[in-house]
Amino acid sequence: MKWMSDDEYSELTGLELSAIDDLCERGKLTVKVEDGIRMIDPSKGTSDVVPATLRELSRRNTHEMLVQPQFVEKTIGTIINLHEKVLDAKDETLAAVRVENEFLREALGSLQELYDEDRVTIHTLQEQLKLSQQEVEFMRRKYKLMWNKAIEEHTN
Repeated sequence: MKWMSDDEYSELTGLELSAIDDLCERGKLTVKVEDGIRMIDPSKGTSDVVPATLRELSRRNTHEMLVQPQFVEKTIGTIINLHEKVLDAKDETLAAVRVENEFLREALGSLQELYDEDRVTIHTLQEQLKLSQQEVEFMRRKYKLMWNKAIEEHTN
């Protein structure tokens, strides 16, 4: 058992020293005197320290705070219902994401096909360009030879 001085007890309970003196005089607190200092046992007499109106309010609030079993059942039912709705919404979201993923996968496949077709087209066009350049070079040489021959015949 821990004994407290008047000041410690006052700080603990929030009572003024005059109120503590009054409680001691009426014998509501367990007190002993050591070395000329009054010591109070805080574990005894607390029911007399708390005013009766506070005790009554506390008692009244405790009764008012009792929860009926039907309320608890309804609350639990509501929580379970909300939980089921969240799970349903989660399932719907997952289904929507799967559909979207499938759509994106198909779109990516289509883009890959277009890319492959474009690559083949580019390769074909490069080959045609190379052949056209060779043909132009051939025509230029032929044209040059013809003009050289025409110039030689004209000068002779």
